[in-house]
Amino acid sequence: MKLPSLLEAKKRTTKKVEYLDYNNNPSLFGLNKKYYLKTYGCQMNEHDSENIKGILESVGFNNTDVMEDADVIILNTCAIRENAHNKVFGLLGRIKHFRESNPNIIVGLMGCMSQEEVVVEEILKNYKWMDFVLGTHNIDDLANVVKKCMDNKKLQIEVYSKEGDIVEGIPVKRDSNITAWVNIMLGCDKFCTYCIVPYARGKQRSRTKESIINEVEELKEKGYKEVTLLGQNVNAYGKDLYDDYDLANLLEDVAKTNIERIRFVTSHPWDFTDDKIISKYKNVMPYIHLPVQSGSDRILKLMGRRYTKEEYITLYNKIRENVPNVSITTDIIVGFPTETEEDFKETLDLVCTCKFDGAFTFIYSPREGTPASIMKEQVDENIKSKRLKELNTLVNKYSNESNKKLLGTIQKCLVLGVSEKDDTKVMGYTENMKLVNIDASKDTIGKIINVEITNAKSFSLDGKLVK
Repeated sequence: MKLPSLLEAKKRTTKKVEYLDYNNNPSLFGLNKKYYLKTYGCQMNEHDSENIKGILESVGFNNTDVMEDADVIILNTCAIRENAHNKVFGLLGRIKHFRESNPNIIVGLMGCMSQEEVVVEEILKNYKWMDFVLGTHNIDDLANVVKKCMDNKKLQIEVYSKEGDIVEGIPVKRDSNITAWVNIMLGCDKFCTYCIVPYARGKQRSRTKESIINEVEELKEKGYKEVTLLGQNVNAYGKDLYDDYDLANLLEDVAKTNIERIRFVTSHPWDFTDDKIISKYKNVMPYIHLPVQSGSDRILKLMGRRYTKEEYITLYNKIRENVPNVSITTDIIVGFPTETEEDFKETLDLVCTCKFDGAFTFIYSPREGTPASIMKEQVDENIKSKRLKELNTLVNKYSNESNKKLLGTIQKCLVLGVSEKDDTKVMGYTENMKLVNIDASKDTIGKIINVEITNAKSFSLDGKLVK
């Protein structure tokens, strides 16, 4: 049994990252068995789930969307917000009830929550009936862990609190045959005072450029139209590995594969240097997600963000000026400890200045073990809710204004599937990441088509195929 330690997880040394090859296939012990996987959280978690599926299917398991039909149930979790915690433990309560009638079901917890001491303590206290907890650093050991659980019904906790290595070649079962996530780096060294991710994901470590480019080339050969380069902070790519090769160089090399669309997330303003404002290659899409978190310099300093409001706006304007038709979205937290009404007004002022194309807005949620969780003067929950509502009204106003600018224009859209709003239509994304519900036939799925924008809302567009 290996238990997590936030103290150990915080350490950063000069130890070199090990680059390992996946070599873990006990046997086809999952034949005629099914697994159910529930994913919470960010794009990184979504891609981790593709690896979880790949590993399980490599040993014979089949996927099921019906939890009660599964032989193995895995929750791939997120630790960013308390709401996600509550949802996970609520679902575990449901699982316990139907497991009582089928004690052979294997139940496991993975993802960032598994790296938290408080979570594992809760499991040891109230959820001993579970079978395993597996951390973010050893996903590649999943098949062995599940096999041990089947052979020996005893709770296994295998969570490593370490800086981390990189394992190449982990099996993957992708959710789409049109778009794909491609990890370019793992971990984070920023240690923003509200964030648990550096503890849960380990230190900042880059994959080799060769492994990334090879993966993109393989995806292109398989017919994929778009890749999204993933990292907790993609703008720091290469800093830990190369002396003279960074994200700008990587984007250029990935662009030269001639895959049709390339995106990258998530960018930290701290590492977003001028050479990363890319407009040279047409297959690098004009979309940037640039989290600001707050418009108050005082709060930004308390958050450990290491830039000012003015510096952020300067970077924002550089991107607008140098990337034609760019769409810029952001993340904003309200109610950070000690946030005053004046601090909040500074955030509203920044939103009015930048007029973002969209924003993911959140109420501050204390994460145990982070510096912000023990700060005095936590903001009242009612005040947080009021501020979030006011912020969202403003964000939605500018999002709607941005979308209206596209009315009557022709946009190139990559069609991904049937529209959730109307199953007689399809849906896709413009080059600058605007969701469009399109009046077009299902045989356009997987293609890049010309679409005339006919209607604009705050969160989506409507359009029709232009032949």
